[in-house]
Amino acid sequence: MELSIVIPCLNEEETLATCIKKCLSIIKDQNLSAEVIIADNGSTDNSLSIAYSLGVEIVKVTDKGYGFALMGGIDAAQGKYILMGDADDSYNFLEIPKFLNEIRKGYDLVQGCRLPTGGGKIEKGAMPFSHKYIGNPALTNLAKFFFNVPINDIYCGMRCFKKEMYLDIQQKCGGMEFATENIIKSSLLGYKISEVPITLHKDGRINNVPHLRTFKDGWRTLRFFLLYCPKYLYMYPGFCLLLMGFIGFLCGLLNLNFLGVTLDAHTLVFSSLSVIIGFQSLLFGLLTYQFSSNEGLYFINDVFKKLNKFFTLEKSIFIAIIVIALGIFSLGYSINKWRLLSFGEFSYSENMKIIVPGVTVTAIGFQLIMYSFYTNILNIPRKAVSKRY
Repeated sequence: MELSIVIPCLNEEETLATCIKKCLSIIKDQNLSAEVIIADNGSTDNSLSIAYSLGVEIVKVTDKGYGFALMGGIDAAQGKYILMGDADDSYNFLEIPKFLNEIRKGYDLVQGCRLPTGGGKIEKGAMPFSHKYIGNPALTNLAKFFFNVPINDIYCGMRCFKKEMYLDIQQKCGGMEFATENIIKSSLLGYKISEVPITLHKDGRINNVPHLRTFKDGWRTLRFFLLYCPKYLYMYPGFCLLLMGFIGFLCGLLNLNFLGVTLDAHTLVFSSLSVIIGFQSLLFGLLTYQFSSNEGLYFINDVFKKLNKFFTLEKSIFIAIIVIALGIFSLGYSINKWRLLSFGEFSYSENMKIIVPGVTVTAIGFQLIMYSFYTNILNIPRKAVSKRY
């Protein structure tokens, strides 16, 4: 079988028949070896009866969520290619040949584009102003910047891809993030991606409300982007804070004068905060990379794998102990200097130049120990759990 058309469904009795009939019409007119699968996510209206009456396959998916419904339908699909589209009649399934013609050229994923930037068209009233001009363009541009995806409409729910590719990228997200995960993973793994312009029609439903929740789903997408790209959330900010902290330490220790202001002990305190937060941010970034890799959400490069393999729990703890020892030595040295003064008056500036670096180094050492144990927990092998739909 060449094509499986998978339509997620949750109480879509108003428009489901129209969508199915369009699919069956294209299959007949184009003489396709194809099937239509309705991935039902717990409909309580007449959706199932409609699907039965039109003779298409029904897959019942108990786990709630847009992504879970699609995964259940795709798992049951027999086609070489999977075409997914919503059941609200906003996507015209008569445009299926556009996707097939493109994917037959050798592409792994063909994404529909509703936005004018990619040649698409949005009918009046088909998309809210905030989605059309703010949400979709902004998140699409972020996806381009973070992951270099070659498309202009990351949120378009109508697309066609090889089932072989889908199995390889191992999608995990059960909610609205499924669509963006599909594109991001395909791009990260170097699959060939193309785009075809389509028309977005006004939602054909009258009584039923859209399942999309603007702010909640938008935030979930942004959160998903950051999980897939920890360097922008943790690594880059962490490096910047560390750099500022080290520069501040240098200026404070040398009592440099900047624009008539002498940088002294107070500069060290602020610099210490910058270094500690920056170092912690880097550790969180590494943990996120590790977790995302283990869960199949991110594909880390060989350099990270080699470093992770080299810095075992024992080596990391050994390094952390040396760092802590240096910090404690610095603090002990300060106390000893005070003792030699019979615990009398001690220059504030001179004392802080010993104590603040000592406290900073000690804190970093303990952070490193906690990171070492936690990353070791993440690396513990786990038995894979299979799931049936």
